Amino acid sequence: MYSGIGGLRGFQTKLDVIGNNIANVNTTGFKKSRVTFQDIFSQTMSGGSAAQDKAGGTNAKQVGLGSTIATIDTIHKGGNLQMTTKPSDVGIEGNGYFIVQDASGESFLTRDGNFHFDNKGNLVTANGMFVLGSDSKPIKIPTDNKEYSIGVDGKITYTDKDGKVVEDGPIIGLAMVANPDGLEKKGMNTYKYNSPAAGTPTVGKPNSGAFGLLRGSSLEMSNVDLSEEFTEMIVAQRGFQANSRIITTSDSILEELVNLKR
Repeated sequence: MYSGIGGLRGFQTKLDVIGNNIANVNTTGFKKSRVTFQDIFSQTMSGGSAAQDKAGGTNAKQVGLGSTIATIDTIHKGGNLQMTTKPSDVGIEGNGYFIVQDASGESFLTRDGNFHFDNKGNLVTANGMFVLGSDSKPIKIPTDNKEYSIGVDGKITYTDKDGKVVEDGPIIGLAMVANPDGLEKKGMNTYKYNSPAAGTPTVGKPNSGAFGLLRGSSLEMSNVDLSEEFTEMIVAQRGFQANSRIITTSDSILEELVNLKR
């Protein structure tokens, strides 16, 4: 009965994760999650023995005591890039995360390139966080520029009010971590900057070394595959039903035992 309860809890968590994936199928830069399971320790009824000169060996007799959640992994595979007509939209093709900073000065990582320039010329996220450059400073260009573009190397080229093309503009920075799976989600499409399991981020320039390149006027879509999620939902639902049957069957057996004394 308790094995069935453990199974119900595990599959309920799996359904929660699948539901969150499906809910974010259109969330820019979203990375899906998955649940893996492992068995709990087993009760040993009798131990095994090695073969002797006059007798063969025997195997141990063990009864499993259910399952539990092993990991809830974030799959950081890149999503498809979708072209937009907004020049401040930026998508990452390859490795790396944008670095953003909130009003308190705390930094975060994100793959969501839905940016815009505010009334002071700062490049910010949809939530008003500053986008940091390769020098770890907020990116800013003159508010009276006539037009601008973002190159594959992250450099922002703009035309000033006098019609002069400024090619040495700020560069959008990227960060990489040794273990992306260890990043902690902090909401609003962001990850904790210094996640202990992920390692200290390395900041660099796009399209250099192991860093990916940037695509202006484009956004990275969610990497959620609906066909896969609905298939996993069916598996989780059937697993939940099967474990509930374990509980009802155990209850029926207990009822029969009670009815032995009438």
